[in-house]
Amino acid sequence: MTIQTNKMPAAYLPGNSTVVIKEVDIPVPGHGQVLVRTKSSTICGSDIRAIYHQHLGKGPEGYQNKIAGHEPCGQIVQCGPGLKRFKEGDRVIIYHISGCGVCNDCRRGYMISCTSPHRAAYGWQRDGGMAPYILAEEKDLVLLPDELTYTDGAQVACGFGTVYEGIEKIGICGNDTVLVTGLGPVGLAALMIARAMGAQKLIGVDVVEERCQLAEKLGLVHRTFISGPDTLEKLLAETNGAGFERSIDCSGHTDARQLCVRATRKWGKIALVGEGGTMELNPSPDLIHDQKTVYGSWVTSIWKMEELVERLVRWNIHPEELVTHRFPLEKASEAYSLMASGKCGKVAVVFDEELR
Repeated sequence: MTIQTNKMPAAYLPGNSTVVIKEVDIPVPGHGQVLVRTKSSTICGSDIRAIYHQHLGKGPEGYQNKIAGHEPCGQIVQCGPGLKRFKEGDRVIIYHISGCGVCNDCRRGYMISCTSPHRAAYGWQRDGGMAPYILAEEKDLVLLPDELTYTDGAQVACGFGTVYEGIEKIGICGNDTVLVTGLGPVGLAALMIARAMGAQKLIGVDVVEERCQLAEKLGLVHRTFISGPDTLEKLLAETNGAGFERSIDCSGHTDARQLCVRATRKWGKIALVGEGGTMELNPSPDLIHDQKTVYGSWVTSIWKMEELVERLVRWNIHPEELVTHRFPLEKASEAYSLMASGKCGKVAVVFDEELR
């Protein structure tokens, strides 16, 4: 495909809760690289927390004034030399961390854990998906099946992949009652996947009423609770005092994490996937005496991501159902502002009307 112009608009996050649109050159793919025409790019809570309001990361891990957006999905329109699998026309998801490729973590597929100076996250240390085109490494691509839309695919790596990895660690089946704290897009994804895996009963907790209402509207939960001083008592009542077999915290807040641990039954398992914050516990009564296990889980691997894509098709799950608002790139400022309010589901920036 021939690109008709060599310029494009792109969104940047200066760190003062605003978005700046600049005109930049359309990149040209080099060896092992592809140029992807962005179809949908969703906004992640980590962008809001660590970039949009203020630049919290420092050094090589900090935001380096790059095009924003680490949840892009699109179609390959130009290929550099040396490609081994992908070709022009392929619909692709981009794993949002480009690792060095040769360390132990990268060889396991966990580029998120790569500590090499060559590691660069899309939208953070290298240009991301808030632009009509994005330059990507072939090794960072996952094929998007025809059954999934581009907005489905945009949420696979960071959102759905994050909770899928955590759920795989704790295991969920038809015997389980499941608690999810933090009902933002990641929490909603956790409910969606847990339901597909057969969870017997699903309960959600959040401090924002609109998020609880959305989870109920989508039919993802049996019941939700607004977090308060008597929430633990109410949760235990939902399980006849026994507690939940599995609990997942997607909030990163100490109160929610404590709630997950204390509402989990004896021999139960807890996954912590929400970033940041602290966690205050009394180890003996909260964990040791009841033989509970807590798993930390950070994003996902690219091979798990490929597995998840296959299972989304099998389960007939569409992450796009969590998107409550769509904006064109020129309204990216409105999109980020809405996402920062927390009173919405997932927010997507879309680049044309073709969403499949």
